[in-house]
Amino acid sequence: MHRLRYPFHDDVPLPGEAMTVAPGVLWHKMPLPFALNHINLWLLEEEGGWCAVDAGYGSDETRALWERQFTGTMGGRPLVRMVATHYHPDHIGLADWLATRFDAPFHCSLGEFAYARAVWHDLPGFDVAALNCHFAKHGLGADKVAQFVERGNTYHWGVPSLPVNFNRILAGDVLRLGGADWQTIPGYGHSPEHMALWCVEKKVLISGDMLLPRISTNVGAWGSDPEVDALGQFIASIERFLALPEDTLVLPSHGKPFHGIAPRVEALKAHHVERLAALRAACTEPKSAMDLVPVLFGRIFDLYQTMFALAECIAHLNHLWHRGEVRRDVDDAGVYRFHLV
Repeated sequence: MHRLRYPFHDDVPLPGEAMTVAPGVLWHKMPLPFALNHINLWLLEEEGGWCAVDAGYGSDETRALWERQFTGTMGGRPLVRMVATHYHPDHIGLADWLATRFDAPFHCSLGEFAYARAVWHDLPGFDVAALNCHFAKHGLGADKVAQFVERGNTYHWGVPSLPVNFNRILAGDVLRLGGADWQTIPGYGHSPEHMALWCVEKKVLISGDMLLPRISTNVGAWGSDPEVDALGQFIASIERFLALPEDTLVLPSHGKPFHGIAPRVEALKAHHVERLAALRAACTEPKSAMDLVPVLFGRIFDLYQTMFALAECIAHLNHLWHRGEVRRDVDDAGVYRFHLV
């Protein structure tokens, strides 16, 4: 299998600066307050200004680095539009701040816009109570549930405000950005209606979180859609990228730009096949998703990481359940137990 190729292997933009990765396409990085400590953002040079693809986490540190970009990289020219690949805080956190500051139109899919508002406003089914109920049914202990209740809505931490309106992006739309056409490629499983951007003229794919070079994208089943086959959706989504040319430059949200869509897609598929096999082997006796988190990941996580690990474990078990490879029963405590058919 071919390895990935990193054309900018030794080059990384410094904080508050940017580097050109394709004609009219600039790469800059912003910090994140997590173990995954950065996000890649993209500036597309427009006539008279710039288009920003993704906004960064809503922190004072990120705002300060954007201020340096406004006067430095962007040369005092305004943002003329703002595009978000999806609703997660590191992508949409400062979208409202940027769009409002420059009176720039905001673009994203309906699924991401609606989901962001539902989570931000704690709507029933998208709130902490629904998440806790979902996780409790999959074996999360009462002590951990209480800790999630105490933490409250953490989405607000990275998303202080949201745009009040948007320009809807549909799957397959062609957006004119930076003097070139960018086709939208939908992705599912990681978020409701993620949109990657593909430019045939530049042979560049802004992949968002759907195709990352070194880590596997989080694929989860959450309280608003608890029985979804998110893993099946994710695999079908990344297979769409196989139609793109071999020499496409992939611009991921985390990690370095790379060439090698096909080997990366195949590696991700193989990773999930291996993880599914491990779960099947562990389901000779009835087990909850929480019981199986160490099987899927090899370790136990802190509270914040447990949220994503448990959601991903449920997604893998849902995939096996939908395929008829495991049964799902309910024990006397109301907890789902999975076991081989």
